[in-house]
Amino acid sequence: MAVKIRLRRMGAKKAPFYRVVVADSRYPRDGRFVEEIGYYDPTKEPSVVKIDADKAKEWIGKGAQPTDTVKAILKKEGIL
Repeated sequence: MAVKIRLRRMGAKKAPFYRVVVADSRYPRDGRFVEEIGYYDPTKEPSVVKIDADKAKEWIGKGAQPTDTVKAILKKEGIL
């Protein structure tokens, strides 16, 4: 099972809100996921990010691959 840490789009049209989830790479973007580890709201100024660092590090340690966007967010938050 190829596990990824990626964004799951929520919110209304033209008002996106994202949850950071751990999901199997074969499932659709907004489909089934294993665990939710945080959220990201780019509509606020400044952007609001809240990620459980312990869970993120644990999943990365187990072999989960963050997507490019999530990797940038994790670096900005100081988790990677």
